[in-house]
Amino acid sequence: MAMANAGKPRANVRLPPEVNRVLFVRNLPFKITAEEMYDIFGKYGSIRQIRVGTANDTRGTAFVVYEDIFDAKAACDHLQGFNILGRYLIVLYYQPNKVTKKMNIQKKEEELKELKSKYGVSDDD
Repeated sequence: MAMANAGKPRANVRLPPEVNRVLFVRNLPFKITAEEMYDIFGKYGSIRQIRVGTANDTRGTAFVVYEDIFDAKAACDHLQGFNILGRYLIVLYYQPNKVTKKMNIQKKEEELKELKSKYGVSDDD
């Protein structure tokens, strides 16, 4: 019996923690248009939005937001080093700002403290 989406095993796939629906693209040709971006990145799945940097300090960069995290991962994997007009793309997962990262670290440290006290582990061995 064929399953509807047999080609996409998803339910129990573990993604690395940095994988994100939002890709940050660097080293783009300054002349690239949004249409060209959709042509290139749209091959990997449906896109919610693309924001191409236009200011002096953001030219050559863009954010690409996918509807689906698996599509974003495929695009990141395949477009890394992709050559457009003699430039090689740098594709990164967007990292949410450092503030949330700091909060996560504090949370992790508190969880670790709880576990240590729960299991009677002391730091002064």
